Amino acid sequence: MMVWNTRRFVAIAGLVAAFALAACGQDSALSIQKLIGDAPQYSGKQITVNGFYLKGGDSPDLSVLAPVISTLDNGLNARPNGDTIWVDGFPDAVLGQLHQPGDATYGLVRLTGQFDAGGSYGPDGKYKYRLQVASAESIERVQRTETRIENKPLGDGKVGLLDLAGDPAKYNGQRVTTQGYYFWNGVIFVLAEGISTEKDGSSPQPIGKVFWMEGFPPDESGKLHLGPGSPPGYVWGLVEVTGDFKSGGGFGKDGKYGEFIQVASAKALENAAR
Repeated sequence: MMVWNTRRFVAIAGLVAAFALAACGQDSALSIQKLIGDAPQYSGKQITVNGFYLKGGDSPDLSVLAPVISTLDNGLNARPNGDTIWVDGFPDAVLGQLHQPGDATYGLVRLTGQFDAGGSYGPDGKYKYRLQVASAESIERVQRTETRIENKPLGDGKVGLLDLAGDPAKYNGQRVTTQGYYFWNGVIFVLAEGISTEKDGSSPQPIGKVFWMEGFPPDESGKLHLGPGSPPGYVWGLVEVTGDFKSGGGFGKDGKYGEFIQVASAKALENAAR
C-alpha cells in the first residue's frame, strides 16, 4: 500500500492502474507482493515479475524495482515505496522507453531474471532482495514527440546554436547571440537544440546539443510552456539569448556540460502561456 504525502508527492495514476491489472492475474508474471511474500520459495530461481523500475533519483546509483513510485508534481525526486528489490543488469536499451524527467528514469516494466533473497545487496548491503536481469520490457511504453530548431543562418551577427556546438573553441570567451530551446526544471538550466515531450505534452526533456545556461530572466520565462504547480514544475520554449559563451567542460550539474552561456539579455520567441 502506498503512503500518501500530499504536500510532496503525487501518484502516477495511469501507471498504478496498469500495474493493478497485471497484479490481478491478467498475465503470468508475479507481482512484487507475491514474490516477496514467498521469497524463500523463489530464491535462486528464474522468475518474471511486474513492477516499477527506478534508476537515479536520490542517488545516481539507485537501481530498484518497487510496487509504486512517487514523485513531486514536476516528476522529479522519484522515490520507491513499499517492498523494494535491488536490480542488477537493467538494459540501457529499455531505459529510453521509460519516463525521464531529468533526475531519474522510471516506469512500469516486466523483468525476467534470477531472484535472490536473504542477502545484503546494493550499496551498503541495505537491500534484502536482488534481481539479476536477463531480459526486460516496458509495459507502458512512453511515446514522445520532438521539437528542434532549424539549422539555418540567423543573420545580424547572430550565431546558430549548432554552429556554436560545432566549433565551441572559436567562440570561447565571446559574447554571442543565439537561439534555442530554454529548459528549466529546478535541477537543470539549459539551452538545447530541441525538446522531447511525452505524447500529452508532459515530462519535457532537452535533446540534441545542450549548453548549461544561467541568468534567464523570469519575466520571459512566464511566456513559455509552464509545468504544473507554483512555482511551475518546468519551463521550456524557443528563445533568443545574448550572453557570454564559454567552452572547455566542467559546467552545470555534476560538471557534465561542455559549454556554458551566462545570459545578459533574452527574449521568448513564442508566447506559449497565452
